[in-house]
Parts: sequence; C-alpha cells; structure tokens
Amino acid sequence: MKKIAAIHDLSGYGRASLTVAIPILTHMGYQVCPLPTAILSAHSEYKDFRSLDLTDYMETFIEHWKELNLHFDAIYTGYLASVKQMGIVSDFFDYFKDNNNFILVDPVLGDHGTLYSSMTPDMIEGMRQLCSKAKVITPNLTEAAFLLGRDPREEISVEEAVKWCNQLSELGPEHVIITSAPGSNTCNVATLAYNKLDGRTWRVLCDYVPASYPGTGDAFASVITGCMLNGDSLPEALDRAVHFINMGIKSTFGYNHNPLDGMNQEKVLHYLNEPLPYYKYELVTIEN
Repeated sequence: MKKIAAIHDLSGYGRASLTVAIPILTHMGYQVCPLPTAILSAHSEYKDFRSLDLTDYMETFIEHWKELNLHFDAIYTGYLASVKQMGIVSDFFDYFKDNNNFILVDPVLGDHGTLYSSMTPDMIEGMRQLCSKAKVITPNLTEAAFLLGRDPREEISVEEAVKWCNQLSELGPEHVIITSAPGSNTCNVATLAYNKLDGRTWRVLCDYVPASYPGTGDAFASVITGCMLNGDSLPEALDRAVHFINMGIKSTFGYNHNPLDGMNQEKVLHYLNEPLPYYKYELVTIEN
C-alpha cells in the first residue's frame, strides 16, 4: 500500500487539516502517515481555540522515521505555523524526496484577499522556498497573489489568472493549480491547472454557491494528492477534486448548521472511487 506523509495540524473539532486529509486519502486506498505540527481544540476559525504547538517535537518524530528507514510515495503539506516549522519541513523534503515520489505543497497563507492573522512577511518567503521544492502547488487566488508579490485584493481577468499560473511555475513546481479563480461569468468559479512540462493550462468551472466552509482547501489538495499518486492526468485530477468539493458543498448547503463545522464530506466520500459522471475540464489558451 502506498504511503503518504501528511504534515498538517490536527483539530479536535471542525473539519480541517488532518481530520479532512486522513479520511479522504484512506478512502482512496492510501496509508496516511501524519506528522502533526500542532494539536488544536478546534480549528483556528473558532473563537478562543486552544493549541499545543508541536514544533519542538517534530524533529524528534522525523529522526525516528529516519531510523525506521521509511519511504513515502508522496509528501503533502498544508498549514504551517512558523518559519521554524517551514525550515523543518524543507529539511524533511531534502531527506525523503527521491526519484520515485513527489511533493505537494498547499501554501496556506490567507483567503478572501487577506493574510491569515498568524502569517508574517517572512513566512510568505518561507512558503515560496517550500513551493520551489514541490512538484505540485495548490494556492487559492489570494495565496497566489502573496506568493507573486501582487495585491491580493485586485480583481483580475481570466487571462491574468492564467499568467499567474505560469509565473508561479517559475518558482519551481511542474504543476500549478489555482483555486477560486475568476470564472466565465459571475455565476461560476474556476479552478486552473498549469502543466509546465507541456505548457498547457486546464480549467474546470463549477456553479457558484453562496457559502464558505473551512477545510475545503484541505479536502481539495488531498484529492489532488491521491489522484496524482494514482497516475491520473492533471486535468483528470482537477476534474475529480472540483467535482468532490462541489458535491460536498451542495450536500451541506441545504442543512441549517454552523458553517464553521465544515462541509459534510462524509456524505460524499463514495464519489472518490466512482467513475466521474462526465468530464468538465477544458483547455485554456490566451493571446500573448
């Protein structure tokens, strides 16, 4: 069974980070090996959450993994709480990366045009360094702007978003996937995926739903990780991840519950192993 090292925090309540990644990736048939960066009473969007920082323990955990001579088929990182953690993860990449595995970095920095309160400018630079070592990165539009040094509140066109994908690939990754990108109109949103190896950009559009659930970015990146490890093409992986998130949001939106609880992904896990009902990906070209 293929193994995935998942470097995230663990929240006792609320669907986010490891409590999202583990069920998705195990349902897809992989063994998830979590390296927790912190333990939270509830994810960080809940008021007055309690947190146990595990930075000082991460290196001892990693040292034991080295003693066990472990090999991982994929390495997948999400939220990191400090520059020190980013340095530890960078060293982890250097040691465990080989020619037979890949790294996916979800550069968690902010959303909706703002930086998360715990993030600092030097952490943006630290995330750029991690992205340079990844095969795949999955920023949302806000995070893409911070990584590129652009204004995260500016409204951009589809053409500009495609150019951002290309520019982010210059950091190092082969595949750049941007979520929350502008769609073809105000009724839909786009997810873009650029393949540096062949220069093609793919897009999947989905209906806009007026709801926001924490952890959907973690779920999206988890599905992409599983699909890429399965050997799916970039547009196929994109299609399945968007379909899963879209169905998860729609399965949640009809209920009257606290959005902070996250989307009801338990109701839609079966979609991960079923044939897609249709392919929605399309090739995007822009004028130079």
